[in-house]
Parts: sequence; C-alpha cells; structure tokens
Amino acid sequence: MYVRDRGSSAGEGTADPSAGQGAKPPCPGGARRVRLAGMAAAAQDGPGGSVRVDSWIWCVRLTKTRSLAAAACRAGHVRVNGERVKPAQAVRPGDEVRLHHAGRERIVVVSKVLNKRVGAAVAADCFVDNSPPPPPREDVLALGLRDRGAGRPTKRDRRELERLRLHGSARPGAGG
Repeated sequence: MYVRDRGSSAGEGTADPSAGQGAKPPCPGGARRVRLAGMAAAAQDGPGGSVRVDSWIWCVRLTKTRSLAAAACRAGHVRVNGERVKPAQAVRPGDEVRLHHAGRERIVVVSKVLNKRVGAAVAADCFVDNSPPPPPREDVLALGLRDRGAGRPTKRDRRELERLRLHGSARPGAGG
C-alpha cells in the first residue's frame, strides 16, 4: 500500500528550496523577539488613545479576568479621577484609577494605554502605582483561622471569632 506524506504532493519538493533539506533552522531568539515586539506594539503612547477601563485593568494584571474587572466596575469598586465608572468608561494616559479588589485598594496612574494583556514586566511600565503598602501577612492570618477537622465552632468559639474580626470591640447591645 502506498502512503503519501501530508502536506506534500508530487512535484512540490522542488518548487520551494527553503522547504527542503537546505532550509535554515529557526533562530532560537527570533520567536521571543517577535513576541516582545508584539507586546510593545500593544502599548500605545499616543495622547489620543483610549481603551475601556475594565479591559485596561485586566491588561495591566490588576485583576485575573476581564469579567472580574467588569464586575468590580458595576459594583462601584472602580473610580477614575474620583468618579465611579461603568465598565465601558474610557481611560487615557494621566487618569488616576482606584480599584478596591481582594481586600485592598490599588491606586494607579495610567501612563500607557493597552489593548492586549501583556506580561508582568511590560504591564508594570504602563502605570505608576501609588497604592498604600499591603497589610502585614501576620495581621491577615490572625483573623481567626480554625484547625482543619476541628468541627463546628461552639457558641463560645464563634463569639471569640467575632471579637477578632471586629478588632476587639464589643458588639453593640451585648452585655458582659
């Protein structure tokens, strides 16, 4: 039985010299250069450029997905120049974007407008981060975690957890 190679037919091998045995191997850094050039092309420095705020937040990696960025806008957790915005609001270089996400507020000033999601190194060049430092990790973990398999908390355990969450302040109306 005769089996023909995929992608080749009778007479194709002689027409293209680069497709045969004399073809050069690809440059090892060539694909990387093309990818980095594409990332740089995604950043627009022009003053007239604008992009949707939810898309920009996702492109510079402030949120994991664009749908999370849009949901944050709809919930009122995103402000541009001090005003609550909808997901389709345009963002331009020089705008201040405030995003309350994952338990902290991020305050960034747009320096470049992006229309594609890029790597973290390129994304860091597209905004100036004026956010307050994140809380120490010890404070985050001290919010009352229970051991795995400890079962359901008792009423006493639950009250202690509530006190920890309220930072030691007593519940209004609770006596004793």
